[in-house]
Amino acid sequence: MPTRRASTTGSRTVALIVAVWLLIGLAAAAQRSYLSGSDATCAKIGTTLVTVVAGPLNYVGANPKIDCTAPQPSR
Repeated sequence: MPTRRASTTGSRTVALIVAVWLLIGLAAAAQRSYLSGSDATCAKIGTTLVTVVAGPLNYVGANPKIDCTAPQPSR
């Protein structure tokens, strides 16, 4: 039966890996200038989020893009 210390260490390791993964994705989004500008369109926000989640995959050729349209308000 695993000890509580091993479980805590494993959880911390996973949390550290996820944090580093997301930081690498954030760096990729910043390098692609997705974090600059004030136009917050559905496509730009989606592309930025997917780029951050893709993390290191951005540096091995992944270039995720989101194309979406928001519903227009009725008159």
